[in-house]
This record gives sequence, structure tokens and C-alpha cells, in this order.
Amino acid sequence: MARVKGALATRKRRKKVLKLAKGYWGAKSKHFKMAKEAVMKSGNYAYIGRKQKKRDFRRLWITRISAGCKANGVNYSTFMNGLKKAGITLNRKMLSEIAIADPAAFTALVEQAKAAL
Repeated sequence: MARVKGALATRKRRKKVLKLAKGYWGAKSKHFKMAKEAVMKSGNYAYIGRKQKKRDFRRLWITRISAGCKANGVNYSTFMNGLKKAGITLNRKMLSEIAIADPAAFTALVEQAKAAL
């Protein structure tokens, strides 16, 4: 029986990594060893970035809600506590959208939160 060499699989694997490294600076897009390291590192950055994106948006929403609360004379934590006690279950993303797009509705929410305290 003929001996099977791994050249096809090896070439396929290397081409896949080099394709992912396309556009990288210098030899990192041409040499397999350097490309492999760069692709692994960039994959780690992408993974971390997906987690950071969630954190960053939550911080942005909280900042927007806080600004809306200050305009209505209440701080963020008191407002969120009041909403919870009033039984209003809106997430921070929606609250921030309301604070930007419809200040009158946000003021009504603040009044309900104050009443619940």
C-alpha cells in the first residue's frame, strides 16, 4: 500500500492561516510562522474586544440615564432603586433611549420612581 504524506493537509492548514493574516504589516502576512502568531494574538484581541464592547455600552447607557436623572433632580442610584420598587422592569438600554428620544416620558418615569420611594 502506498504511503500517504500530509502535504495536502499541511498546505491547506497553512493557506487558511495566511488567508486570515492577509493585510498584516510586513512579513506577518507572508511567513507562516509569523502569520500564525499574529493570527492567534489577533484572535485573543477579538475575543477580549467582544467582552469589552458589552461593558462599554453598559457604561454609556448608565451615563446617559444618569444625565437624564440629574436634569430631573435625582441621582442614578435613587432612580434605579425607585424603578425597582415601582415594579418597572426596563433595561438600561431602553431607559437610555427614552432619556435621549423622549425626555417627557423619562420625566414621567422619574416621577413614578420618586413616588415609589
